[in-house]
Amino acid sequence: MITTTHIKELLSTCMQCGTCTASCPNAFAMDMPPRKLWRLVLMDRTEDIFNSNTFALCSTCYFCTLRCPRGLPLTRAMSLLKEQAFKAKTPGYKKGTAFYGSFMESVRRHGRVRETEFMTLYFMAMKNPLLPLEFTGIGLKLMKKNKVAIQLPSRADGSNLDRLFQKVREIEDRA
Repeated sequence: MITTTHIKELLSTCMQCGTCTASCPNAFAMDMPPRKLWRLVLMDRTEDIFNSNTFALCSTCYFCTLRCPRGLPLTRAMSLLKEQAFKAKTPGYKKGTAFYGSFMESVRRHGRVRETEFMTLYFMAMKNPLLPLEFTGIGLKLMKKNKVAIQLPSRADGSNLDRLFQKVREIEDRA
């Protein structure tokens, strides 16, 4: 269950002035302006919030937070919405969640990202056998410029980050 109670508390004094929307460099690409998103948060309309792409397009530039006449932590609120969408595995964020998870799994195993493994994990998580074909063109261009190499599977490179990742999970679970 996704809840916006804490975010609602952060935004409780929002007066809907629109400064956040006017300050946002990405507002043109959002399906609803940040001001409307804050109104939905205050109205507890979680389904509408998480069907929107507004918080996903936030680039955390802090313009809204810096310019808010009430000094509200708007960028923090956007980050909390992103976290909740990620944790709840909302349908609109399946690709992003799988991409991020695959990336971090490769880093956990090797101490750095291994591109071939990372993309293989991503394709497997997406369960779409045609998805790799969408990436063929860019993959070939990157290989041609020696930006990525085909890496054969191997055991972990000795960078055991399991304890670090476990500690982060514990901290996140407490938050």
